[in-house]
Amino acid sequence: MTLRIMNTYAVIDFETTGLSPAHGARPTEIAVVLVQQGRIIDRYQSIMNPGVHIPTAIQQLTGITNDMVRAAPSVVNVMKKAASFVGDYPIVAHNAAFDRKFWEQEVNKNRSARQQYLCSLLLARRLFPDAPNHKLATLVGLLGLPMAGTYHRALADAECTAYLLIRMEQELTRRYPLASVDCGLLLALQSANKFQLDRCVREYSGTR
Repeated sequence: MTLRIMNTYAVIDFETTGLSPAHGARPTEIAVVLVQQGRIIDRYQSIMNPGVHIPTAIQQLTGITNDMVRAAPSVVNVMKKAASFVGDYPIVAHNAAFDRKFWEQEVNKNRSARQQYLCSLLLARRLFPDAPNHKLATLVGLLGLPMAGTYHRALADAECTAYLLIRMEQELTRRYPLASVDCGLLLALQSANKFQLDRCVREYSGTR
């Protein structure tokens, strides 16, 4: 993996018709925010026609209605553009297990196998264990992160997650003698025992 990829992340967020593609849910919106060396450098966002009905409860939650997506581009077309925008960069999402299912369902599986996935929810649990909970809105308020837009819309949530990622990188360089934070360290941290953060950083730094 090149240095360019290691220092750049694609922060994604989906809005969908339901909880799982295994049960027929499809995306209605995607946003991708590129973060490079601690700053946002680019964005991509689009609603899409899922080809299935959006339940009333989901419409009320996201504000994305069946009327809005009727004339929107297809999932196939939007996801081709999103995949090209993301490239081979590691993907970051808040509760990445959810977004990963939809990404891998809608993007060519041979391509998705090349991606690495970081979960800002898991990382926040390790770095901010005393937070009342680790929902995105809670962390944004607790840490004083920028918020533009409305929660449960893809671009607003992706931007909040991007700012959370940047804040966590800053927290790591504040706590530890690290010149920078790379993807390998973040991958190690999200898999580590939440009570052994110091040990994980030491062991990772010692192997580099």
